Amino acid sequence: MSDVATPTSVLSCVDLVKTFIEGERRLIVLENLNLELKRGERLAVVGASGAGKTTLLQLLGGLDLPTSGSVSIDGKDITQLDEVERGLLRNRHMGFIYQFHHLLPEFTAQENVAMPLLIRRMNSDEALKMAAELLERVGLGERLTHKPSQLSGGERQRAAVARALVASPDLVLADEPTGNLDNRTGDRVFKIMLELNQTAGTALVVVTHDLKIARRMDRIVELVDGKLMDVSDQH
Repeated sequence: MSDVATPTSVLSCVDLVKTFIEGERRLIVLENLNLELKRGERLAVVGASGAGKTTLLQLLGGLDLPTSGSVSIDGKDITQLDEVERGLLRNRHMGFIYQFHHLLPEFTAQENVAMPLLIRRMNSDEALKMAAELLERVGLGERLTHKPSQLSGGERQRAAVARALVASPDLVLADEPTGNLDNRTGDRVFKIMLELNQTAGTALVVVTHDLKIARRMDRIVELVDGKLMDVSDQH
């Protein structure tokens, strides 16, 4: 793989290493890991508990820095940016979905979804209008003024998906996005994620233990001993 992300690549990792020191022991979590993701591509990351899936996602999102190696988003190496620059890049190019929704409790569903746009200094009326339109698409048009405590678990997660995708980011990183939901609700939330991913042309990386979800992606990779193995054909 080339060290430089091609124009069609939204994400490129080269020789990614992450180690932690535990007492006198050096724990290697990721070892010389390489990954490339094209625009609009959907990738599932599976692996045993403790394999380092969440660590990998944090590195891809610039929430943590690797011990060595590089992570490039749209050709820009985020390991070479300072904290402020990484924050700006996350806001402009990335969306995040977690197992728990992480909505801000004091704001309405509409305000929560509009937040990435407001952080960009978009006109508030325009931001709220875009948030309302997307909430309508995910079936929450009647819940705009409801705060998270007034929404069901599935509704909160749909709002979190809308928030991640409202700015049409180049890349969305999702960590067990349906892991806290029952099967039927989880399936509906994931279907919405895939529909929005297609219409926005957003690349999608989903960490999941659910093989039914993994099989609906373009590729499946398994994290084993700090390296990624393509296991698409095995599932």
